[in-house]
Amino acid sequence: MSLLQLKLTPNAFTPSSHRFRPNRRTLFTRTKIRAVSTVPDKNSETTESNKEPPSVGFAFVSSVLLPDGSPDVHYRSASGGQKLRNIMLDSNIELYGPYGRILLNCGGGGTCATCMVEVLEGKELLNPRTDKEKEKLKRKPKNWRLACQTVVGEADSTGVVVIQQLPEWKGHEWKYEKVDDESEESS
Repeated sequence: MSLLQLKLTPNAFTPSSHRFRPNRRTLFTRTKIRAVSTVPDKNSETTESNKEPPSVGFAFVSSVLLPDGSPDVHYRSASGGQKLRNIMLDSNIELYGPYGRILLNCGGGGTCATCMVEVLEGKELLNPRTDKEKEKLKRKPKNWRLACQTVVGEADSTGVVVIQQLPEWKGHEWKYEKVDDESEESS
């Protein structure tokens, strides 16, 4: 097995496709502007503009490599308090792999163990193993979880969770390295 490195940057979880891009119509339209007050309230302006809603960043590492040998990583973010299975399915992340057909998985009941994932980073944001997980994963490593039984944080949780998809199918080992914005700019 080869050892691959994956660099996680803090801004990897911000969606770049949602930036505002003005087009010809938005540049030359006239709108009516109505003044509500002339002096902005300092308290409301600073709290609303500086606070973003709490969210958990996810890095989903595929079990197969891309043709050039680099890891296939999908970055997503979601609010805490949800099951990992729902986050993955809502984000179009492959969860079941070869078990994707309807009769091969239990649909989130915790009885088939086909939604197994390996938690590489962020274990502190997850709930403890449930009794179903303890039963199904008793011979697996402690960082393997069932996505249908794993709850990610609370509604106000923030942090990063790195998930290896289909750990029983992976053919490579990972080494993670966190990169700060400052060290990224200097290199």
